[in-house]
Amino acid sequence: QYRWNVFKNIRSAIDQNEGGFEKFTEGYKYYGFNRGECNGQTGIWYREWAPGAKALALVGDFNNWTPADSHWAFKNQFGTWELFLPDMPDGTPAIPHRTKVKCRLETADGHWMDKIPAWIKWATQEWNEILFNGVHWDPPEKGAPGEVAENKAYTFKYPRPPKPRALRIYECHVGMSSQEPKVNSYLEFRKDVLPRIRALGYNAIQIMAIQEHSYYGSFGYHVTNFFGVSSRCGTPDELKALVDEAHRMGLVVLMDIVHSHASKNTNDGINMFDGTDGMYFHGGPRGNHWMWDSRCFNYGNWETMRFLLSNARWWMDEYKFDGYRFDGVTSMMYHHHGLSYTFTGNYGEYFGMNTDVDAVVYLMLVNNLLHDMFPSCISIGEDVSGMPSFCRPWHEGGVGFDYRLQMAIADKWIEVMKLHDDFAWNMGNIVHTLTNRRYAEACVGYAESHDQALVGDKTIAFWLMDKDMYDYMAVPGMGPQSLIVDRGIALHKMIRLITIALGGESYLNFMGNEFGHPEWIDFPRVDSYDPSTGRFVPGNGGSLHLCRRRWDLADSDFLKYKFLNAFDRAMCHLDKAFGYVCAPNTYISRKDEGDKLIVFERGDLVFVFNFHPTQSFMDYRVGCREAGPYKLVLSSDEEVFGGYRNITKETDATFQTTPGNYDNRPHSFQVYAPARTCAVYAPAAWADKDADRKPHGIPGLAVKDLGPYFSR
Repeated sequence: QYRWNVFKNIRSAIDQNEGGFEKFTEGYKYYGFNRGECNGQTGIWYREWAPGAKALALVGDFNNWTPADSHWAFKNQFGTWELFLPDMPDGTPAIPHRTKVKCRLETADGHWMDKIPAWIKWATQEWNEILFNGVHWDPPEKGAPGEVAENKAYTFKYPRPPKPRALRIYECHVGMSSQEPKVNSYLEFRKDVLPRIRALGYNAIQIMAIQEHSYYGSFGYHVTNFFGVSSRCGTPDELKALVDEAHRMGLVVLMDIVHSHASKNTNDGINMFDGTDGMYFHGGPRGNHWMWDSRCFNYGNWETMRFLLSNARWWMDEYKFDGYRFDGVTSMMYHHHGLSYTFTGNYGEYFGMNTDVDAVVYLMLVNNLLHDMFPSCISIGEDVSGMPSFCRPWHEGGVGFDYRLQMAIADKWIEVMKLHDDFAWNMGNIVHTLTNRRYAEACVGYAESHDQALVGDKTIAFWLMDKDMYDYMAVPGMGPQSLIVDRGIALHKMIRLITIALGGESYLNFMGNEFGHPEWIDFPRVDSYDPSTGRFVPGNGGSLHLCRRRWDLADSDFLKYKFLNAFDRAMCHLDKAFGYVCAPNTYISRKDEGDKLIVFERGDLVFVFNFHPTQSFMDYRVGCREAGPYKLVLSSDEEVFGGYRNITKETDATFQTTPGNYDNRPHSFQVYAPARTCAVYAPAAWADKDADRKPHGIPGLAVKDLGPYFSR
C-alpha cells in the first residue's frame, strides 16, 4: 500500500508539472540534439541538465574544438543548459551529420572538462584514441523502406510481429557472433545469424550490449552512453536494419537494457557529469556498487526518472524493439543489492526496510509506460529474490513485469553435475526447482545463459564432457569415441528438454549453447584487479580468439555437435506444434528416486525421462489425463540426435491406454524407457513417423502436418 501511494503521488506530480506522463517520457525530444526553431530561424537545439556546472559550451569538429561566443549555453532555473545553433546561410545544419561533438563545462570547483552529451545518439572510438567522442547523428536524407545506405536514415518496412503465446528466446551478442575472431557487425549478424535462429525454431531474440559501453569486456553491462548504439558493431541505422529483418522473419526483438547501474567511467560516461558525485546517482557510499564497481542510480530523483523512463521509451520508439530484459533488478530493489543475503521467502524480506521503495516504484513506472504506450511490449525482469507480485500488473499494485527470469534452475543443474554422481541425482529436488515459482507469475526458464558461458564458469556441455570435447566429438567411424562424451550428449538433451517443458511459461537459450559450444567466452582484456576483492586477474593479451561462436562445429557432418543442434531444433518446433511450454495443464505424476524416472504431462503431451545411468525399463506404466491412443513424436534416442534407436518413431508403435487410477491419473499406458533417454508421446491422431521426410519436416520430429496448435 505504501509503494502504491508513492507510485500514485509521482504519477500525479508528473501530470501536474510535466504536462502528462507521455510528454515526461519523451525527454529525448527536448534534451540532447533536436531540430527546432528560435526567433523564426530553424536549426539545432542542444539541451543538457547539469545543475552543478558553472559554464557550458558545445565543441566539436564543427567549430574546430574551440567555442565561439555563440556556442555557449544558458542555464535555466532547473539546472538545464540551453543552446540554439541556427542553420548555415545555405540551409545546411551548423553541426554536420556524423561529426564529433562534446560539451565543455566548468565544474563547481573550477575545473574544466570535455564530456560526451548525456543524451547522445552515437559515440565512437577512433582506432588510435583511448577516449570516445560523441557523434551528431542526423542523416540528411530519408531512405526508402528497407534501404541501407550511407547518409540516409533507415525507414522500417515491416511491422512488429504479434506477441507470442510463449517466448522461445535466443539470447545473443552481436559482437561475438562471428565465427572468426573479430567484432561482428549488425549487418553481418542480420545476414548470417538471424536465419540460423529462425531455422532452429526460436521466436524471439534477446540482444545484449546494445547500449554503448566503453569497455568491451563488460559484456555491455557497464553502460556509458544510454541512448547511444554500440558503435563497435555499426551505426544506428544498421541496427534498425537488423531489427527490421528480424521482424520480417517473425522474430520478436528484445533488448537487454541496463537501468540497474552505470559505468564509473568519468571520461566517456555520465558519472560525475557536472563534477558532482550525485546528479543522476546517489552521492556517497550509497551511490557506489561495491561488487560491480559501478554507480547506483537515485531512482527518487526527478531528472533521473525522466532520463531512464525516456531511455526505455527511446529504444521502443526509435528502433522498434518489442520489449526488454531488465538486467540486475534484484540489485535495484534492495539496499543490500541481494549480496551476501539469503532469501527464504519470508514476506519481511520483501516488505520492509531492506527494500529500496524508490527503485521498486521506478520499475512500476517503467512497466506502466511500456505496457500502456506499447500494448504488445514484453518486459522480463532478472530477479533472483522472488519478490511477490513482481509479475503482476502495475494497476494491481504489482511491479508490472510480464516474466521473471527463473535463475535458480541453472544453479541447480550446476549443483547436480558438480556435486553428485549419476546415481545420486535427486528427481524430486530437480522437479521442485524447475516448478518452484509464484502462482500466476510467469517465468522464463533456462538451463544456462550467458552467465554460465563466461570464463570462470562452465556451460552444461563443459560440465558433462570437459576436456573430452576436444578429442572425442567425432561421429562413429570418423574418430575415437568416449563414454564420457556419450553420457554428456545424452544428458545435455535431457536437461534442456525437461527445462523447456517444466521450467516456466517461456524458455531462453544463449547463443551457441544449443549445440554444446566447447569454449567459454573470454573477452579481450588486459591484466587487472577485482574491484571487490583486490585479487589480481590476469588478462589474455587483448585476444578475440575465445570471443566468437564456432558455427562450423554445428555445421560439420563429422562432429557430434550436429546431434545437439538437431535436438534443440526439434524441441522448439514441438512447442510450435503443441504449445506445451505455456500449456495450463501441467501435472507431474511420477518422481521415482529408485528408478530415476520423471513422468509428467504438459498440455496434450506426456513426457518420460529416464535419468538412470544403467537401468532400462520394459513395459513401464505411465499415467495420463486423456484416453489414448498415443504415439511417439520425439525421442532423444533417434539416430539424427546421436542416439541408438532403442526408442524411435520409425517403429510407429501405438500405445493404447488403460482406464483406472494410476499415479493419480485416470488413464495409463506402457512404454519402453531406455537409460538416459527422454521421450514425448502425443495423441496418435497428430503423429506421423514420416513427417520429417516431407518438405516442411523437422529431422527427428514425428508431428503430423503443423500440429494441432501451431503458432510461431
